[in-house]
Amino acid sequence: MLLGKVVGTVVATRKEPTLDGSTFLLVRGMDAEGKATSSLVVAVDAMGAGVGEVVLYASGSSARQTDMTKDRPVDAVIMAIVDQVVVEGKLTWVK
Repeated sequence: MLLGKVVGTVVATRKEPTLDGSTFLLVRGMDAEGKATSSLVVAVDAMGAGVGEVVLYASGSSARQTDMTKDRPVDAVIMAIVDQVVVEGKLTWVK
C-alpha cells in the first residue's frame, strides 16, 4: 500500500466496458508528513474518496485484488481513506 493525496479527477466517457461505472481519480504519492513524493497516478476509486483527501492506494497486480477491480485492466486502486498518520508516537497528519 502507498500513501497519497487525491489532487484531481479524470473523466472518460468511453472506456473498456468492464470499467463502466468506475470513478477515476488523480493521486500524488506523499510521505508521512504530507510532502509529495512521486508523479501522478490515475486510480480507480473503490472508497468514494474526494479531491483533497489522503488515501491508501495499491498499484500493479495488487490493484486487481479488490472486489471492484478483480479481473479488470487496472493499475491503481484507492482502497482506504486515511483519518490520521502517526509516526513514532507523533501525529504527523490528521484529516
